[in-house]
Amino acid sequence: MKVLVVGAGAREHALAHKIAASERVEAVYAAPGNAGTARVGTNLDVAADDVPGIVRVARELGVGLVVVGPEGPLVAGVVDALRAVGIPTFGPTRAAARLEGSKAFSKDFMKHHGIPTAAYGVFDDAEAAKAWVRELGRPMVVKADGLAAGKGVVVAATVEESLAAIDAIMLERAHGDAGRRVVVEERLEGPEISFHVVCDGTRAIPLAAAQDHKRLLDGDEGPNTGGMGAYSPPPMVDPTLEGSIMDRVVLPTLEGMAEDDCPFTGVLFVGLMLVDGQPRVLEYNVRFGDPETEVLMARLASDVVPLLLGSARGDLEGVELTWGAPAALCVVMASEGYPGSYPKGRPIHGIEAANALPGVSVFEAGTRAEGDATVTSGGRVLCVTASGGDVHEAAERAYAGVRAIDFEGAHHRGDIGWQAR
Repeated sequence: MKVLVVGAGAREHALAHKIAASERVEAVYAAPGNAGTARVGTNLDVAADDVPGIVRVARELGVGLVVVGPEGPLVAGVVDALRAVGIPTFGPTRAAARLEGSKAFSKDFMKHHGIPTAAYGVFDDAEAAKAWVRELGRPMVVKADGLAAGKGVVVAATVEESLAAIDAIMLERAHGDAGRRVVVEERLEGPEISFHVVCDGTRAIPLAAAQDHKRLLDGDEGPNTGGMGAYSPPPMVDPTLEGSIMDRVVLPTLEGMAEDDCPFTGVLFVGLMLVDGQPRVLEYNVRFGDPETEVLMARLASDVVPLLLGSARGDLEGVELTWGAPAALCVVMASEGYPGSYPKGRPIHGIEAANALPGVSVFEAGTRAEGDATVTSGGRVLCVTASGGDVHEAAERAYAGVRAIDFEGAHHRGDIGWQAR
């Protein structure tokens, strides 16, 4: 079959790379893709959020499966539009995508269905939100209600920082219309983990657990980013905890969505904090995480296409996964200035050399081809990923890959996977 991957990041490159390895697949397309996806398939000049354009090219090419990477097109209803013309599509419907598209919706959903999460308040008025924080008298987490590319969350260290975050999001519109409403919630303490399950509306197949690193700098310092690296498996996740996550979070979520007449298909990525060893939901995401996808695809030995297609068709019966590498780790190489403004068009050297190293795969994010050269085009530029016998070996290999690559102003963290190394 032909497969279309929607998106332009390292997540989409990792998915396209894994899909292209399937014996079931004759061609892979990416819309719009990047310099990396062009190495494993054909890029299309269609923006990821151009829903009519995605439908048009999928029909023209006769694709048998569309895999949607980013959250924007999902919230905009691309799955509904593609399924309406008979094209199997991996991802949730527009109604189900509200789990990520609105923080307020997801928190109210969790409260209604008894899913463990932090205490919270939802506010349309900045002064009311600030009055609640002052009344509580402690630092809070402030979240823009809408989509903000993973950057609309402020984990405040003081009451004053909480108040400033409300002003920045609601009054200064740091994240545009996503900040018209905010969720203010209690600050939980504990390790964070990323837990992905692939769903068909009623069933869920868990993937390996992972752990992301959101802060820009070593030691979890600096501003939040879209993710500076990830690894799998985190040492705090054992079979008992995985069972608890499935029983207390995942299955009640699927049952609640079905009860609310919007059954969930695609991948549910739950951001969790372990509080005294028990899972509490920080947020829902309705797509594969980035950079978590890169380490999950590096570890997965199974053909990924039956998993994606079964979910898209609403039937995962008989789909089983096999995991290969015991561990994987990825390091994001970012542009100078990220997560703020950053330069573009800087030549990248060493990708081929890094890919030639044992266990290393370089998944490209903010890149584009310029003649025979590959140049930077985004904030997160590359995701240097490696598998290994354990997290320590995977880290050694990934950082060897990082050292093989060079572009002006490149920045990366040096402590990815520190909790397991």
